[in-house]
Amino acid sequence: MLYQSTRGGFSGVLSAEAIKMGIAPDGGLFVPEKIVKITPDMIEQIAKSDYRKRAVSLLKFYLTDYTEKEIYESVTSAYSEEKFGSGEPAPVYKLNDNTYILELWHGPTCAFKDMALQLLPHLMVRAVSKTGETKEIVIMVATSGDTGKAALEGFKDVNGTKIIVFYPFNGVSEIQKMQMITQEGNNVYPLGVEGNFDDAQNGVKAIFTDSELIKVMDEKGYRFSSANSINWGRLAPQIIYYFSAYGDMVKQGEISIGDKINIAVPTGNFGNILAAFYAMQMGLPVKKLICASNENNVLTEFINTGTYNRKREFKKTMSPSMDILISSNLERLLYEITYHNSKSVCNWMEELKDNGIYKVDDDTKRKISDIFWASYSSEDETLDTIKKVYRDYGYLIDTHTAVGMDAYRKYVLQTGDKNTKTIIASTASPFKFNKSVAKAILEEKKIRGKDEFRLLKILSEESKMPIPTGLKDLDKKETKHFMVCAKDEMKKQVGRILGM
Repeated sequence: MLYQSTRGGFSGVLSAEAIKMGIAPDGGLFVPEKIVKITPDMIEQIAKSDYRKRAVSLLKFYLTDYTEKEIYESVTSAYSEEKFGSGEPAPVYKLNDNTYILELWHGPTCAFKDMALQLLPHLMVRAVSKTGETKEIVIMVATSGDTGKAALEGFKDVNGTKIIVFYPFNGVSEIQKMQMITQEGNNVYPLGVEGNFDDAQNGVKAIFTDSELIKVMDEKGYRFSSANSINWGRLAPQIIYYFSAYGDMVKQGEISIGDKINIAVPTGNFGNILAAFYAMQMGLPVKKLICASNENNVLTEFINTGTYNRKREFKKTMSPSMDILISSNLERLLYEITYHNSKSVCNWMEELKDNGIYKVDDDTKRKISDIFWASYSSEDETLDTIKKVYRDYGYLIDTHTAVGMDAYRKYVLQTGDKNTKTIIASTASPFKFNKSVAKAILEEKKIRGKDEFRLLKILSEESKMPIPTGLKDLDKKETKHFMVCAKDEMKKQVGRILGM
């Protein structure tokens, strides 16, 4: 399998090189040059396997320059019992006859990013070796909250790498912030940015394509790469859990092979639902992909109108990992939907950069609407959904999962499609955003004056669920990282860290 850039400047790139680079030198994102096709017989085999075997059977089509043994060793190390517990890494919970929760938060940082970021370091180390790279790899990440901690945890103390994470200093939850600033490891550098996620993401993209800085880094023996979902090595592992969820439903007798399902995904940067799109392209039987947004509803508007407009008020919500106005992975979808028309993609991305807005043609809009359905949730709707799911089923969900649930509810009301079995991607443990979850299900007097760390215990007592290991006693850990910078000082901070 070879890879090419969405901007048209690079093609014929092997997966190891694409993973090592992260972003293409022309500023585009790497995508596979051809579509992998999975047959019904292969889906039947997936249903009979465990998660790790499923991962190997799918990844080998995308990582053809890795041996099957290398993929197997990477997968078994990433999804170990030590990191994900004794059960399956991504189990499916049946909520009712038509609604199934894909729990993606059983990893060490309690968020879905672990599903990819525990695997990526193993792929990256092998990529460095395969490509004969002699320079130290500098992983640089912009995070809206969850990616940062998952990347820091995945790459800590990995030889031959440094990892720099930029996060919006006042735009993440207290628990997310504490997870990052208490991170252990001799090669980890989380930095707060005075701005929002889009400021951090724009800054990282600018640094990635800064030719002057790249030249100096080359002289000093460094090379950039990314652990954001702009890196194909981050995105490919996410495809696995949609096939795995389908396989589990087949195994449990909930569906038969060939039955179509819906998949509802809460998303801000579009990577998680894009992975579902790739699974659909590969042959996963999907009727509709339901794109769920919070009040930063730029994706909902785009899917419904064909116009992408980031020129709007940025809202800080109780689902902060989705507080995003520039969805990087949408570029990959546009490239795929237009049959790899890099000229159109470049024009749209240039319009977004220069004017903050672009509009796709009617044919592209129609193709997107045929596959995706989109809606968004207000803050009150998010709280109401958490409360209702807990009241009706005794099942606790976080604020992001609630957005996905609410979008599915609206989809059923609008389309009447109440019989298609639907998977909701549950992207974080309810304990990770416990302040909002507690507000939804508990009386005000029980939570008044309590910080997020006290609320962990209260929520555990109420739900009879144990506090996840990754969050327990977080407030007692030593703070190791204190740096905060202005958004226009990010490049300077990278130079400081690298001694340039």
